[in-house]
Amino acid sequence: MAIKNTIGREIPPTHPGEIIREDFMQDYNLTAKTLSEALGVSRQTINELIREKRSLSPVMALRLSRLFKNSPQFWLNAQNARDLWESEQQYQEELKKIRPLNAA
Repeated sequence: MAIKNTIGREIPPTHPGEIIREDFMQDYNLTAKTLSEALGVSRQTINELIREKRSLSPVMALRLSRLFKNSPQFWLNAQNARDLWESEQQYQEELKKIRPLNAA
């Protein structure tokens, strides 16, 4: 049995780039350059991620989890929440037209 979530979220979930920028980079005293070097990716990739212009990929989730000793699921959950919210906002009118089915 599914639990209905009828309360719409007004503001978007936190983008993983914001989490990296505001929490991890400050706590570990990292710059975009030092973070990119530690992860083995380009500075452009990190800049786009922390400026919220890029989504977090599964490979990046693995890299970040290794670096910060947390789970890749932490990062993927943050990205998934953001993606679902943005999709719901973008397709809100289309989604309202779909009528749920009832089992026989």
